Amino acid sequence: MFSWVKADDVNILAGTLHNLKENADALVTATREIGIEVSADKTKYMVMSPDQNAGRIRSFRIDNSTFESVGEFKYLGTTLTNQNSIAEEIKSRLSSGNACYHSVQNLLSSRLLFKNLKIKIYRTIILPIVLYGCETWSLTLREERRLRVFQNKVLRRIFGPRWDEVTGEWRRMHNEELNDLCSSLNIVRVIKWRR
Repeated sequence: MFSWVKADDVNILAGTLHNLKENADALVTATREIGIEVSADKTKYMVMSPDQNAGRIRSFRIDNSTFESVGEFKYLGTTLTNQNSIAEEIKSRLSSGNACYHSVQNLLSSRLLFKNLKIKIYRTIILPIVLYGCETWSLTLREERRLRVFQNKVLRRIFGPRWDEVTGEWRRMHNEELNDLCSSLNIVRVIKWRR
């Protein structure tokens, strides 16, 4: 079992709930001595354990303050969960990446800009938002697929449709064609390289 308390910007780690209570009590006592009050509304704790019953205790009290148990919280821009699941974090990162993508999509589809410049916009503006904190991610195939779908959407906007000589019509580029054009931008490879 691994317990974690977040009190504003202070984190307390402990191996057991008993040790967590002792450490939190020491924090409350030390802050009170220097005239600072720990806000019970802003202070939460989370139990990270493979045992599903480990987080059953909903709250604990220190003095007159009650500290609530949570299943997830945001710390330094990253969502932490009691199951140590990265799926919610990737969902959040992709949501932020989509917002950024929509803010620059007119630039990415503009015929006035070279494709190299559009790729630089993707690399320097959109990709860092999506990959923030990716060094700690352990990806499943499902999450890799979600990241690739996002990247292919952006690359389709950059490269636009392709003329098909056989049918004589414009068509969307296939994933393989996008991978061939931008093999250095493979988002999953970038994540693995950053580790």
